[in-house]
Amino acid sequence: MKKSRFTETQIVAILKEAENGISVPEICRKHGLSSALFYRWKSKYGGLDVSSLSRIKELEAENSRLKKLYADRCLEMDILKEALEKKF
Repeated sequence: MKKSRFTETQIVAILKEAENGISVPEICRKHGLSSALFYRWKSKYGGLDVSSLSRIKELEAENSRLKKLYADRCLEMDILKEALEKKF
């Protein structure tokens, strides 16, 4: 996936400018982005502040860690079941 020129905190700051009354075309010209990108960001990050954004990132990292842990445990259980079914 292509890396964005803007960090998520910068994106939130740009969206805050729009909430403060600056027009969308002016913001797009100022930061060099398209209006479609702006509205995509608004749908994804709209209403968030920096602290909630960092909390979401922490939760996503924890969720991915737990999913990996669950997948490892399921694999171990399948291996153990297979070993128990074999007749020695």
